[in-house]
This record gives sequence, C-alpha cells and structure tokens, in this order.
Amino acid sequence: MTEVVHAAWLPDDAFAAIGSRRVVVAGDGALTGTVAEEVAAATKRFGGGFSRLEVGDGVADAELVLTLAPSSGEPVEALVVSTTSATDPTADESFRFTREAGAVVVQAPNDAGLLHGLFHVVRLGEAAFDGPDADETHAPATDLRMLDHWDNVYAHPTTGQVERGYSGGSIFYDDGLVRRDLARVERYARLLAAVGINHVAINNVNVHEHEARLLTDDLGDVVRLAAVFRRWGIRVHLSVSFASPILLGGLSTADPLDQNVAHWWVRVAARVWGAIPDLGGFVVMADADGGPDPFTYGRTHADGANMLAAAVEPYDGLIHWRAFVRDHRQDWRDRSTDRARTTYDHLRPLDGTFSDNVVVQVKYGPLDFQVREPLSPVLAAMPRTRVALELQVTQEYTGQQQHAVYLGPQWSQLLGFRFWDPDGRDDGSPTVADLATGRGKAAEDPGTGTWHKPAGGFAAVSNVGDDEFWTGHPFAQANLYAYGRLCWDPTLDPGAVLDEWVGLTFPGAPDAVGQAVHAVLDRSWETYEQYTAPLGVGFMVRPDHHYGPDVDGYEYTPWGAYHFADRDGIGVDRTVRTGTGYAGQYPAPWSAIYESPSTCPDALLLFFHHVPYTHVLHSGKTVIQHIYDTHFEGVSQVEAMIGAWSAASKLVDPRVSERVSERLAEQLRSATEWRDQVNTYFLRKSGIPDERGRRIY
Repeated sequence: MTEVVHAAWLPDDAFAAIGSRRVVVAGDGALTGTVAEEVAAATKRFGGGFSRLEVGDGVADAELVLTLAPSSGEPVEALVVSTTSATDPTADESFRFTREAGAVVVQAPNDAGLLHGLFHVVRLGEAAFDGPDADETHAPATDLRMLDHWDNVYAHPTTGQVERGYSGGSIFYDDGLVRRDLARVERYARLLAAVGINHVAINNVNVHEHEARLLTDDLGDVVRLAAVFRRWGIRVHLSVSFASPILLGGLSTADPLDQNVAHWWVRVAARVWGAIPDLGGFVVMADADGGPDPFTYGRTHADGANMLAAAVEPYDGLIHWRAFVRDHRQDWRDRSTDRARTTYDHLRPLDGTFSDNVVVQVKYGPLDFQVREPLSPVLAAMPRTRVALELQVTQEYTGQQQHAVYLGPQWSQLLGFRFWDPDGRDDGSPTVADLATGRGKAAEDPGTGTWHKPAGGFAAVSNVGDDEFWTGHPFAQANLYAYGRLCWDPTLDPGAVLDEWVGLTFPGAPDAVGQAVHAVLDRSWETYEQYTAPLGVGFMVRPDHHYGPDVDGYEYTPWGAYHFADRDGIGVDRTVRTGTGYAGQYPAPWSAIYESPSTCPDALLLFFHHVPYTHVLHSGKTVIQHIYDTHFEGVSQVEAMIGAWSAASKLVDPRVSERVSERLAEQLRSATEWRDQVNTYFLRKSGIPDERGRRIY
C-alpha cells in the first residue's frame, strides 16, 4: 500500500503553469537531469511539450528555456553549455531570469543555480509568463543554508526517535537502521531544494553511542542518504561526538591536543570522505550536556574545533561548532550567576583563533529559543570568526506544533536587528543577517575603524517527522518554508512568504482559504507570547518536555532562575550596575538602552530588570495589569483564529481541515490553562487585583 503523505508546497497543480507550456532543458550535469525529470513529469501531466538538449540551440519556439550557461547576456541560441559539478562546494547557485514577450529563459552558471531557477518559476506560476519584459539576477545571501535534524538512529528512552520532535518518528531511521525505502527522504529533499536549503545534518547533535557509529560501522547507510540528497543539490553533514576517539577508537582520552587523538580523526576523515566525497562536514556540540569535552582537559573550544578542522580541511569539510555552552549547575540562591552570560564569556576571548573552516553556530538568543529573547551579543562580538545564526524551526518553546505559531515575523525581526543602530536610520550599519552572511561592515568599537565579517550562514533545527503532514500541524509547514526562503533572502517580507506557501500548498483554492490562513497565522507569534510568558520572561514551562505552563518549573533548579517573582516584584536584574552584568555584553548603544528600565523595550523588560508589579510600562500599563490583559487577550485571539478557520475549513482537503481543527482546539485548551495558571500565580504573589474585575482563580 502506498504511503499517503501530504504534498506540502509541491502538489502536482503547483506545476501547471510550467507543465502546460513548451519547455526546453539544455545542458548536462547531475542536477540538470533532476530539472529535466521535473519538467518531463509536469509537461506529461498538463499536456505541454518537453525537449532535452545537450547544447543550447533549437529553442526558438520554446516558452520556457532552462539552460546551463555563463550569465553573459548573450542570446540563448549562442550559449555554450556548462557542465560544472553539483557537488562542488564553491558552486555558484545564482540564476538569471529573463522574460520577453511572455517567453521565459532561466540561465545559470551551473546546475545548482538551474535547479533554484526552476523552483523560482514554480513559485511564480502563471505570473512567471505574464507582465512586462524582465531581466533579473537571483542569488542566495549565503552559501550555507542548513537544517539540523535531531533524529536518533535508535529511539532514545528519554528523548525518543526525534529529540524535540513533534511530528512523529524519523524519516531516516527505523528500529536502529536507516530505512530501506528512502522514497520519502527523496520527497523531503525535493521540498528542501524548492526553498533553497543546501545542507542537512542527518543525526542528533546530542550524539549517543550508537549514532556515533555512523562515522564507522554504519557509514554505508550515510552513503545511501547522501546519494538521495545529492540529486537535489544538498550536502549531508554528520553530527559527531567529541568523545568518539574513546567511544569508537579505544583511546583513553579525547584531549584535542593529544597527537593520538588528532591522528585518529585524520584517519576517520580520510575514510569518511573516501566514501562520500561531497560530505559537508561535522556538527559538534561540546561542553553543554556532559563530556568528555574540551573543558574536561583544560582546553578551549578553539582547541577542540581547530583539531577537527585540520582533519577535514583537505576535503573542503566544515566544522559546525555549536556554541551552546551553558552553566546548568547554578545555585538558584545566588543571583550573581546567569546562564545568559555563559556563551559570550567563553567564546568572545577566542575571536580570531578559530580555523577558517570552522563555523561557530550561535543560537539567536542567549538562553534557549524562547518566544522572546534579546539577540545573542555573541553575534556582534566575534568580528574575525565565521558565525552562523541558529534558529529553531521545530516549535519546542512555541507550542510544539500543537499550536499554530508562524515564526516568519519573529525571524524577520531578528534578521533585521542592528546592533549599532537601534533606530535603523544608518543604512551602513549591518543587520544580523549581514553579520551572518558576511555582507556588512560594522564599527568594532568607537574609533577603531571597520571590519568585514567573514561569512557564516544560517542553521536551524528541523521540524519534520514521519507524520503524514510532515510537521504534525499542517500550518507548521509554513515555518519550514519560511526558513528556507529567508535563508535565501533575509529581506523578504514574511507575509509575502506566507502568501507563497498558501498559493503553492492550496493551488486554485478560493481566496477565502488564504484569508483564513492569514487570520490564523499573521499574529500567531504575538498571540502565543500573549498567553504564555510576559515581557521577556522565559521557561515558565513544564521541565523536561517543555509543553504547558509551570510558572516555577525551573525557578529553583540548577538550570537557573528566570523570573525571581516575590510579593514585591518580578524579573531578572541583568544590569551592570546592580545585576549579573549581562547587559554590558552588548555594544553601544544597546548596552545603555538595556541597562535602564526607562529605555529598555517593554517586550524585554523582565529579561533585564527586576521591577515592582506597579512599574509603569511605556504602554502606560503597570506590569501586573499587562500580565492580566495579555493573557486574557491571547485566549480571545485563539478563539478568533478558530472562528476564521471554521469558515474556510470546508474549502480544503478534509484531512487538512480535520487536523488543523483538532490542533486549534488543543491550542485553545492550552492557552486557557496558561491564562489561568499565570494570572492566578501573579495575583497570589502580588495581591493586586485585575482592574477590570475578570475572573482569576
């Protein structure tokens, strides 16, 4: 029986505009073959015509030409076709799109660009062929657009088949083995290619003992997976355990300065790249969840990363060093400790010491993907290091794909943030996206001139599993789509990106469907924030599984304290003057803005300050009234989301309609529980009643 899997943003009808026309694919190369297969299937389905040429002539009557060629502006008939390799890590992924009298030509210097050009035309649909003549060049903002999968080969007794996975089991692994049938992996690779993802890590960054053997005994299975992704221009990476020389090599140490350890990694790299010449590299998380790690041996993270970098450098391999250094052995009684400080304190002194093929992968906030955090100061503090911005597509702290929460607006805000220009008035001041892609200049500090940031890129934790809708909640597909598109172009409007997803996922649907999706998702991130953690407070969640409210769940644990609520006030003092000093890790002017309650943005007030419940926000409300109002408003917003979807739900596939309705019902139940627990907690702490007299328990 054929597995029923939702087509996401690539249903057959999304190819109607291409498939009904006369199309030529010209050139040679592995990905050109993939492009030709897509076009051949579409034209067969919709009655168009398809020709595959090895040279760029004979295309005069074509309505769409997809051709490998130098982007020189020469006429199509004169083009000399390129045969560059899809596995070249330095490949130019750009493409040129021209339209003249309704006929479209997509030219690319190699077949990776040609594949992206094909999906650009798919996104546009009929609009690709309509309108005035056009001549556009498209290129990704960065070469590194990566998804990290937290899949375990064996289902882990605590974290399951997919750690922080909310969409069923792994699409890669089953019962300790890579799946024999990789057809679904092929469909997934196609979805990723369509939005511009070009790198994936296929196993959990928390590498357990069995998963470590993907480097050795199970390497043949990695070869199989790499072959599938290669057809779609995607390079595979492996998460590896820093302790592998002990786990796999029989050594007594993993000390990065021990020559036996370094030589072991050299031998492993030679074997791995011998089997997979286009492997992207290794992903490493060290000194976060146990060891042995560099700190075990008194070494720095640069020592650890550079030892691995030397082993993979001959193969153009990368080391993704996940900068999740954290202190989870704090004494909650000691207010001078602060988990938010840890990554900066350890990594800032190492700027400029990492090898060129090391990418330091930094979470967008200093804690752990909370619904609202300030940008990590590490992103601005390492001008001589390749730093990648890490996001979380899987909704660990934003409703776990039970709740409809579109994260595009959050990511857009983060990508557009300027560390040296809070008002956004200086066009020369880099955004966070500029810092990640190496496209901007910035003052290192006043009076010291400028520097060019080396390119890092983007990484994120995937939200996919073997659920029939890929992401559990059908609307959570929009987050995976938006992540890929914003990696390609961080300046895209998240509302327009959502329009793209709706148009592709529900082709030909009445306008009411798109209107309902927007009514549910446009403000969903803000809505989730309203009924959960207020004003920058984080971790009011159930420990371990992180779903549902538990206001004091982490408050008295070694993981740290996050709100310090008492009868007089709430919030964490992270100021330089009286607190943990975290605010001082930011460059001016943000260090001064965050230091004072009078200038700190309301949305982050309790992240940086401990204030009385009667403190008046910039909005004019007191802190306590803001807590009450937003939690009631958040529930009302979810009720409105349900009403909007109910009106349009009969216009889509009944399977989608049923799943979305079921998830929205759970979102309302959960939001109500959040409202009642949080409001009751703070009423009892503060003793201050709701000025509007609403029921609080």
